[in-house]
Amino acid sequence: MRLALLLVALIALHGCAPDSSTIPSSDQPGEPRFSVILSGGSVYSGSNDEPVVTDIGIRGNLIVEIGDLGQRPADLRLDVAGLAVVPGFIDIHSHAVRSDPEDGIFRWPDAENLIRQGVTTVIGGPDGSSPLPVADTLRALEERPSSVNFATFVGHGSVRALVVGEEDRPPTDAELQAMRDQVDLAMRQGAFGLSSGLIYPPGRFATTEEVIELARVVARHGGIYISHMRQEGLDVLKSVAETIRIGEEGGLPTQLTHHKIVGAPMWGKSVETLALVDAAIARGVDVSIDQYPYTASSTRLTILFPGWSLDGGREALLARLGDAAQRQRAKEAIAYNIEVDRGGNDPANVVLANCPHDTSINGLNLSELLQQQERDVSNENAAELLMELVEAGNCSAVFHAINEDDVKRIMRHPVTMIASDGGVEAPSEKVPHPRNYGTFARLLGYYVREQNVLPFHTAIHKVTRLPADRLGLSSRGRIEVGAVADVAVIDPATVVDTATFDDPHQYAKGVHHVLVFGIAVLLDKKMTGSRPGQVLRSRSYVQ
Repeated sequence: MRLALLLVALIALHGCAPDSSTIPSSDQPGEPRFSVILSGGSVYSGSNDEPVVTDIGIRGNLIVEIGDLGQRPADLRLDVAGLAVVPGFIDIHSHAVRSDPEDGIFRWPDAENLIRQGVTTVIGGPDGSSPLPVADTLRALEERPSSVNFATFVGHGSVRALVVGEEDRPPTDAELQAMRDQVDLAMRQGAFGLSSGLIYPPGRFATTEEVIELARVVARHGGIYISHMRQEGLDVLKSVAETIRIGEEGGLPTQLTHHKIVGAPMWGKSVETLALVDAAIARGVDVSIDQYPYTASSTRLTILFPGWSLDGGREALLARLGDAAQRQRAKEAIAYNIEVDRGGNDPANVVLANCPHDTSINGLNLSELLQQQERDVSNENAAELLMELVEAGNCSAVFHAINEDDVKRIMRHPVTMIASDGGVEAPSEKVPHPRNYGTFARLLGYYVREQNVLPFHTAIHKVTRLPADRLGLSSRGRIEVGAVADVAVIDPATVVDTATFDDPHQYAKGVHHVLVFGIAVLLDKKMTGSRPGQVLRSRSYVQ
């Protein structure tokens, strides 16, 4: 009778009935009871060390004991022998919260595409774009919890749009002060730092000096600066230097986010970008990197448009495209970018991911769409097609223009973390980048197990303690006594990403259990329906 009552309690707690490996252990009088024991796994601390085979005892939301717990009582005992027990992964570049307040994590709060990879914490507000005020989004997530923890940066582009607008001009002194005030407010509301998207409007209209001024505000709060640089193609070296300069003169840690080398003319230049990082570190600048493990990027089609055409926002762009001379000038610039930048010198390399105005073309590349329309396939015609698509409503796309050697070289660098640059997705009419479903499983399955780019323990470090320490999350990203019980249990021999560019809505495999804040959200490879994710605020938070 007592066992039956315990099983009922477990079902209520974890959302599904346990199998034979999850039968609760019997009571041992006089000993404190654990809520969960993970028994006999290869435990990776997150500190870039080899694993230790041991047990982990969890009570409530904390790891409280590590060692031989074979005779100790627990509400839930999981036999994880032969599996890797790792800190829950921290995705330091996430679009879990999108511009549409009913999309992303709010639409799919179970975040199954992340949980099935072992992700327990996501950091939003990247690429210069974040909701404002930050406090409203954090409060909304506390009212509507998800299965993963959430934290955020404040976006430079969002602040600039609020204060200055979409125009290509410097801020007035009063506007610059208002921007400082907005950044200061966001940091006091719990943001972990400042992100920029200096390739996107309106961030691209800012001078380096403007960003440094805002970085100095973040430095006073102990935050970091993380940047989608101005250029990842022909001017990537200048952009890396600028990102380093902002950290150096702003007085705060600085990070090259989703670092990559775009376009065949620049392939191999990661040797030089990493040398710039090493030189900066040698002179005392705190520089780090994150990347996603793929040879394709994804963003809006306007990434291929010249900056001058984007001045003033969408209506101004449409007016320019309506003028024959300006349209021709834009077309020439777009065709050039298709040749040397994200187009990879082939319209087939640009694949439409989400065109809300016409979902029937999602998944087609520009070459296929041109052929459907009985137009010759050329960079010039692809440029014209891009302008037409933007006029119709714009699209996001996947761009195949990155070299595998650069991916591996950047991945091996000791300050590189792995992040998805994805978000919360579920099967839909979109054909998104597979990184949404596969980033962390691809790291462990393809790059670690198959390609031997990194040892398993180093890869774990790059997605756990390294980003946790970068953000000052001293109780996460590690397995040690006193740490928050964000834990994943993974089979290193079978973990694999199944999402492909053609069929991206496929969940990763090989993750057996995931605990968030000590509560099972994935148990025996089944989602439990629990949503214990916490809202995380930085040390600068003021109540």
